[in-house]
Amino acid sequence: MVPESSIAVSVLPEALREREQWVCWREEEREGKPTKIPVTPGAGGFASSTESDTWRDFETALEYTEAEHADGIGFVFTDDDPIVGVDLDDCRDPETGDVDDAARDFIERLDSYTEVSPSGTGFHVLIKGELPEGRNRRGSIKLYDTARFFTVTGDHVEGTPSRVALRQDALVAIHREYIQDTGTEAKSGSGHRGATDEESATSGAGDVDVDLADEELLEKARNASNGEKFKRLWNGNTVGYDSQSEADMALCCLLAFWTGGDRRQMDQLFRQSELHREKWDEVHYTDGSTYGEKTIERAITTTSEFYEPDAGDDIADAHDPATDSSPGGDAGDSERSRAYLAEKNRLLTERVDELEATLAEKTERIDTLEAEVERLTEELATRDREPGDPQESTTVDAGEGDNESETASVWGRTKRLFGSDSK
Repeated sequence: MVPESSIAVSVLPEALREREQWVCWREEEREGKPTKIPVTPGAGGFASSTESDTWRDFETALEYTEAEHADGIGFVFTDDDPIVGVDLDDCRDPETGDVDDAARDFIERLDSYTEVSPSGTGFHVLIKGELPEGRNRRGSIKLYDTARFFTVTGDHVEGTPSRVALRQDALVAIHREYIQDTGTEAKSGSGHRGATDEESATSGAGDVDVDLADEELLEKARNASNGEKFKRLWNGNTVGYDSQSEADMALCCLLAFWTGGDRRQMDQLFRQSELHREKWDEVHYTDGSTYGEKTIERAITTTSEFYEPDAGDDIADAHDPATDSSPGGDAGDSERSRAYLAEKNRLLTERVDELEATLAEKTERIDTLEAEVERLTEELATRDREPGDPQESTTVDAGEGDNESETASVWGRTKRLFGSDSK
């Protein structure tokens, strides 16, 4: 049964509530900024937008939040549902409720369930459709259809439908006008590049509007002054790097430069490279981030400059923190060197933690086995001290045989114990 809630449950579309794609979230401060961290409802551990076993049904998420274990609930987008989220940020005055023209145009044309975001400065529009190919964000406008979660407030915008409507044609038109067409960037409202509620946990620098198609980007990267380095990494060659993780980071730094810090394009390009492996999608961090997500985030943060089409290709030289650390460089080189060393230290620290955990488990097992051996030894000694049966003790050989039998029995049990442990 759903408890009485501060969220207006009755206004939430059934298309959302019926799916077991819900998480909770807590707001924490990360690097001086408020960040919404996904939490598994009921369990309290970190949730991930790519791990379905950390999601729950709507009622469980709501109850966990209402019990004050979390600050709110969120809906996870997946490849298995037709739902697309449209995030309009920095377009609403939280005091007056005034909305800018671009956001109003979005809401009217999409004509689907819309609610005010938790900050009060934007909107979330939920529709049914298929996100067009290409980039998914420009300025303060973002479109999501998988591997992300939307905070859900239930603060329904009056005059918008109460259902999640099918709006494919409107989505395609808006994507073409506001996202793909660089000539209409001015339409994107205030154009702030600040992180949204859902992105703030993994956002970083970058987001420069380069807008190169994948093939065009790869061609430029291969023909740049450091093109040979790019080609080696792209083809899976990790020579010169202490580990593949460092090579992954190096390639992501190059991709960050060429894509202008576009996370989605960086991810889809890295997956095409020979460095891509299963580890890319494994959750490795307590905030629920995958190895790939965190590598992309660090690469964007480390990259201090991005490709500018108007500046010409001669200066298009992305930096690799694993190799651009020569002494006598400028402040940017020094900063990249420090970032590289920090990343290397993190990888080593993680490995040490893993080895220490394994050692602790082995030590605990050894202590258990030693205690069992001591117990069995004491039991054997006790039996040796017990007086024998007078009638049987007249025969020395018989007594010795009994002792040998008991000894064999005890040590037989000991060997069985160690034998079963080794299997």
